[in-house]
Amino acid sequence: MKSIKKFLTASVFAIASIGAANAEKLSVAATAVPHAELLEFVKPALAKEGVDLEIKVFTDYVQPNQQVIDKAIDVNFFQHKPYLDSFNKEHKSDLVPVGNVHVEPLGAFSKKIKKGETLKKGALVAIPNDPTNGARALLLLQANGLIELKDPKNILSTTRDIVKNDGGLKFKEIEAATLPRVLADVDLAVINANYALEAGLNPVEDAVYLEGSESPYANIVAARPDNKDKPEVTALVKALQTEDVKKFINDKYKGAVVPAF
Repeated sequence: MKSIKKFLTASVFAIASIGAANAEKLSVAATAVPHAELLEFVKPALAKEGVDLEIKVFTDYVQPNQQVIDKAIDVNFFQHKPYLDSFNKEHKSDLVPVGNVHVEPLGAFSKKIKKGETLKKGALVAIPNDPTNGARALLLLQANGLIELKDPKNILSTTRDIVKNDGGLKFKEIEAATLPRVLADVDLAVINANYALEAGLNPVEDAVYLEGSESPYANIVAARPDNKDKPEVTALVKALQTEDVKKFINDKYKGAVVPAF
């Protein structure tokens, strides 16, 4: 009997080892919060489906796309479609979105004023220096009556498109990842939610101004045309769009991240 038990135990371990060895690897480039956290959450479920998820964390908005283009990484999860469209145009690349996951409401933060207070004349405002998030920041400021843009709905507006600026606001364009670090040096900084969360800021509680849930900037999984239909990529998107993930997002981020599926 003991011999039979040992044989059965050994067989189970052998089968498990074979399953692990046969698992399809899928590498994903992501920013730390909330993207990598969401990927860690779905990793066990994907493992049961034979997908070995390898998460590579980046701190910028260029390398996650470039690494996928270069085929060093399979897919990425860090950006919204307007940014991807802008990146593809600038770099003559052809990455494609394969699924919406969540929205990170953009927030304007300040060490100088609180919600409901008014910025001083000539206040210095820091915004992201990439075209899509810079325009998104200007649209947020416009929505809160600080400026007016030539085309109120243009998602590629720049500071040159400001036609009304009664407060005489001055703008400083800074790489998105570094915006939390300059918060004390400016009057207002418009920060992407992932970088705000990493810096210990709660967009819902701490933002002076915050995008509404109607934001069109859903964060996506992006892939190359040659691998977008691979079963493991499809499995990843499916895993990120479950009710369990929706509950995880709502429970963990409490409005700072909003499901978009």
